[in-house]
Amino acid sequence: MKNNIFPYEELSYKINGMLFSIFKELGFGYQEKYYQRAFEELLIKNKLAYKRELYCPIKFNEKIIGKYYLDFLIENKIIVELKISNEMYQKHFQQVYGYLKLNNIKVGLLALITPKKIKINRIVN
Repeated sequence: MKNNIFPYEELSYKINGMLFSIFKELGFGYQEKYYQRAFEELLIKNKLAYKRELYCPIKFNEKIIGKYYLDFLIENKIIVELKISNEMYQKHFQQVYGYLKLNNIKVGLLALITPKKIKINRIVN
């Protein structure tokens, strides 16, 4: 049975586990790009298809009016955005929601690396 309330549940849990393992090993204090590289290593190890820093043009009246580069698109199903901050801000959620809408993707994971822990929020389009 297809789970419409919690789409891609198994893949989401797998990704969450990977993100938690990165924080467990690296902790806090590095630049975002190093966490992204660690995540990419785990994606390769787990044989998950992904695109990194995916270019996403924003169009209006057939003209490009802006662009996004989302961190990761996993299995063409889930967007993963990594942030380093003490708190989650509305702009982080809006950014991921914009990625979901622009790419017609159902699920996004916003991973916030803080000094004490990693917080992962699931955003559904």
